[in-house]
Amino acid sequence: MTQVLPPKPPARPDRVSLWRYVKLFRQDILSAQPARLYRAWMAEFRTPFFRSFLVNQPDLVKVLLKERPEDFPKSDRIAEGLKPLLGNSVFLTNGAAWKRQRRIIDPAFEGGRLKDTYPAMRAAAEAAVERLASRKGPVEIEEETSHAAADVIFRTLFSIPIEHEVAGEVFSRFKDYQRSQPILNLAAFVPLPVWMPRFFRKGTKQNAARIRALITRLTEARMQAIEAGTAPDDLATKIMTTRDPETGGLFDTQEMVDQVAIFFLAGHETSASALAWALYLMALYPEWQEKAAAEAAALEDKSFAAVSRLRVSRDVFRETLRLYPPVPMMVREAACPEHFRDREVPKGSQMVLSPWHLHRHERLWENPDGFDPSRWATENGKQCQRDAFIPFSAGSRVCTGAGFAMVEGPLILSMILRRFRVEAIEGREPVPVAHLTVRSKNGIWLRLTER
Repeated sequence: MTQVLPPKPPARPDRVSLWRYVKLFRQDILSAQPARLYRAWMAEFRTPFFRSFLVNQPDLVKVLLKERPEDFPKSDRIAEGLKPLLGNSVFLTNGAAWKRQRRIIDPAFEGGRLKDTYPAMRAAAEAAVERLASRKGPVEIEEETSHAAADVIFRTLFSIPIEHEVAGEVFSRFKDYQRSQPILNLAAFVPLPVWMPRFFRKGTKQNAARIRALITRLTEARMQAIEAGTAPDDLATKIMTTRDPETGGLFDTQEMVDQVAIFFLAGHETSASALAWALYLMALYPEWQEKAAAEAAALEDKSFAAVSRLRVSRDVFRETLRLYPPVPMMVREAACPEHFRDREVPKGSQMVLSPWHLHRHERLWENPDGFDPSRWATENGKQCQRDAFIPFSAGSRVCTGAGFAMVEGPLILSMILRRFRVEAIEGREPVPVAHLTVRSKNGIWLRLTER
């Protein structure tokens, strides 16, 4: 019997003109890439203004992310496309500014803080299940997982539910923003000189400005509560009261707004993407769905300890992150000339790290396009998890919220499957495309029935 493969966008022919590539890229960065990238260790893309290199070879990925990250900082070309929303957040900065930001942010996500945030996370999951129970007919599940993930962020960060007036408007504005702005702008791959102005789709800058204004209201109100001694003990309070151990300084309002913007993008948008694809995969593979649903009985225990018993859901979520990494590509810039795989890499070259291609690489993974949560217990799976699995990046710039996401994802997935059976809808197969994260071109439609 032939295994049903999860959906994958079509690859373009190996050779197309530059302008054809630009046109394809503007439509979707995933289908704009040639099929050979799923087996290439390194590929070069030349333009009149700079050169790009896509790197899949594990030891070179290790050099860029773990061994010499300061020689390959975040690319300013990528930052230009996201600054209207993210300002100078930790996602975009480099060098001393980035190090200072991480020194202040990291303690909020260490050790026992995950346990502290769990009640708020679980409350958001329970609210999501109740919202789904009220839905009739086919459900566009990306919209529902976006709602749930946004609720998690607001409850854990500011101790307010998504129904809060400001939280609700941020969520609404962000839905419009994410569909209009790709996480990789054209400047990363095509010949736009650095001095050329960047153009944004209609409404992108206005939505970003409104989101930042709303976040500023929440941040200023929290600063006043901290000064009055009435602030709740949540992530925002922890971050805003943590002093840089080297300078003793705190984040000012503007700096905190920048960080909240990236927490919302990274913590909401990426989780929403992964959860939606995980639920679709459960519909596609009912045998795994039933295993996860049976295991979810562990959630009768409402304590944080129950999370450790969600092993199937965790492997399903990890496999989802492999097949549909929320951030499909990351770009670094060579700070000095390099020599990789008998190629000269000039200073200023764009170094593209593609979880999308690395996670499906035909020379690394067994059954690279197949869905198999049991792979993580195999020797190949363990090796690839170490060398070729970077959904949260890796090294010093690994996502601060990686541990948070690996609790949130399996928890919400388990809560939903404990209550509902999910089925795919014939004729509405999703097509992966890249917006801010890997989403479906026309949504992900499922039928839910109560167990």
